[in-house]
Amino acid sequence: MHSAAVTTEGDRIRWVELPGRDPARVYVHGLGATSPAYFTETAVHPLLAGHRSLLVDLLGHGHSDRPTAFAYTLEDHADALAAALRAARVTAAEVVAHSMGGSVAVVLAARHPELVSRLVLVDANLDPLTPEPGALGSRGIAAYGEEEFVAGGWREVRDRAGELWWSTMRLAGREALHRSAVHLVRGTTPTMREMLLHLAVPRTFLYPETDGPFPGAEAMEAAGVRVVPVPDCGHNIMLDNPEGFARATAEALA
Repeated sequence: MHSAAVTTEGDRIRWVELPGRDPARVYVHGLGATSPAYFTETAVHPLLAGHRSLLVDLLGHGHSDRPTAFAYTLEDHADALAAALRAARVTAAEVVAHSMGGSVAVVLAARHPELVSRLVLVDANLDPLTPEPGALGSRGIAAYGEEEFVAGGWREVRDRAGELWWSTMRLAGREALHRSAVHLVRGTTPTMREMLLHLAVPRTFLYPETDGPFPGAEAMEAAGVRVVPVPDCGHNIMLDNPEGFARATAEALA
């Protein structure tokens, strides 16, 4: 376990690090998740093993600190992640990022281009969404006011989340979880999709084949983003089909 202070108040991001060769690979989890739980199996898969690998927990999540004074915008998450990577002496990393982590990774690459040499986005959020009471995921969490969520709304989210997601969501700070969801749903200006289209690094977008054609895939391909369906999985591709995920990721990073 490694850590670095990433705010002026000294709040620390923590990560599990696997030794290996450069370029380093940085794995970033989604909302309410934690990278060691979601990525360890595939980070050590024979197709992906051998690189220095940092399984990073974003601020407010997993093993990292949970400051209540932090805004948890996508830009804030990206800047905090950048501070951790600089402290770890990482440059030109191959970033593999899931869901909200993919949104953060796009912002990271746009704001701190020297830190990212390749992007593999795993069913990442690219567009703003509309909060919806009772919905699963960020839209449902963002439908609460912060005080309402912290005071007890989180219990309703827990009951909808299911055992797998709650096993890591329960580690997240409640303010962190709510603010991260609100800002993920709100998105960025320009949008994450627009930023992605204009990045200069090699980019791959993995999505579940069962979702059907990915919206906007044609424009993404035209901009140089490889859009790759992965069979036999849902949103958590690396957990549902570790072999298919490792194969697609290794091909993206070849």
